[in-house]
Amino acid sequence: MRLRAKYLTKHELIGLECRVVDATDRGMVGISGRVVDETRNMLVIQTRDGRKMVPKRGTRFVFRVDEQVLEVEGESILARPEDRIKMRR
Repeated sequence: MRLRAKYLTKHELIGLECRVVDATDRGMVGISGRVVDETRNMLVIQTRDGRKMVPKRGTRFVFRVDEQVLEVEGESILARPEDRIKMRR
């Protein structure tokens, strides 16, 4: 079964490959790597240059899940991970 972007909001994000494709802070665009931690408002992405903290609000992410590429608005994952996976959409 293929995962769809609307279900990614209930998925565990830590360990997924991620890239920032749009952000209100233009300096964040292009950051890519593996998600190593997550808080209510931030994703921590391990890049080749170290760890980068990227705010979820105002950011559009592309995640790679099982050879799929899924684009997600940061606002749709704006919650603590343990609360987000329990939320009804």
